[in-house]
Amino acid sequence: MPEDSTLRVSNLTKTYAGPAGTKVGGVREASFELPAGTFFTLLGPSGCGKTTTLRCIAGLEQPDSGVIQVGDRTFFDSARGLHVPMNERRLGMVFQSYAIWPHMTVFENVAFPLRVARDRRYSRAEIRDMVMRALATVSLDGLDARPATRLSGGQQQRVALARAIVRQPRLLLLDEPLSNLDAALREEMRNELKRLQQQIGVTTVYVTHDQTEALEMSDSIAIIEAGRIVQMGSPRDIYFQPRNGFVAGFVGATNLLGGAVAGEVDAWGSIAVTLDCGGGRILCVPAQAGRLDGHVRVSVRPETISLRQPGSPSGERMNRLNGEIVFAGFLGNSNRYRVKVGEAVLQANTAADARYAIGAPVAVDFPQESALALSN
Repeated sequence: MPEDSTLRVSNLTKTYAGPAGTKVGGVREASFELPAGTFFTLLGPSGCGKTTTLRCIAGLEQPDSGVIQVGDRTFFDSARGLHVPMNERRLGMVFQSYAIWPHMTVFENVAFPLRVARDRRYSRAEIRDMVMRALATVSLDGLDARPATRLSGGQQQRVALARAIVRQPRLLLLDEPLSNLDAALREEMRNELKRLQQQIGVTTVYVTHDQTEALEMSDSIAIIEAGRIVQMGSPRDIYFQPRNGFVAGFVGATNLLGGAVAGEVDAWGSIAVTLDCGGGRILCVPAQAGRLDGHVRVSVRPETISLRQPGSPSGERMNRLNGEIVFAGFLGNSNRYRVKVGEAVLQANTAADARYAIGAPVAVDFPQESALALSN
């Protein structure tokens, strides 16, 4: 029967001493449960607490309070005074810097965790078999005798991955492992990481501030703001149903428009909002259940906006604002426009053949269901 690698984190708190005895940074009261085999991403800006959370799971930091469990084993429990050292947790970890030893061959780099293991001794034959299997998993067959210094950046990252999985860890922890690679190699390694994780089926916790990485690779994402998890869900839930303005603005590009609620929810589930920018009144869908009144922010993704000639017919349940093109950028497969609507400037991403000149008047159309009214 395969070993249970379900990760449970309950009320995890770790802060650091600040001026005059204050507590700063870190993570506060984080709780989540990951079924075995989940690819889970901690996403947020620099300094939000995502790496602190990962280091607590790894055992590199001792939390102030909370519980960390993997399967039926507890790694940390503040109430019981329990803290299992990192080298007894059987985890694989890859850092932002590859931490490849330049004086060792590829084989010796990957074999290192087996040679220093304290829980059991591995025979020479076992080490060779496990190392070669790990290298084959990350597509480095035939490079075992190569000096580590003669590898490309992408190959060194693969060596770090092979070293992390060579002992078949219960968890794989990845702390911004692609940030030192160029754009093309990052995309290649994203695909490789996801393939690897699916192949070996290990529960994975991934730390990044890159939204594209998180959306493309993850089964589940936790958005962290100032040390607290503000939303957790699938990539599609996070992107299309942001809980607040921070999530909407951080995950992908969005237009955030302030406005005042101007009516009750109608039969279609929409509410009217009068925009602060002077652009008029639009119909929106509340991002969360419950009554909305007073001031709200409306999130409209650039890719949901269509630009049309002024006075052209508008579709059913479509919002329309009138504006003027103030910026036009060609991206190859699309155009990026900025449109001034009243006192606001909206970004619109359109097909490559939708051509408008700077200064041209346009109608700005977007579906009511793509306009999300956020309470904050």
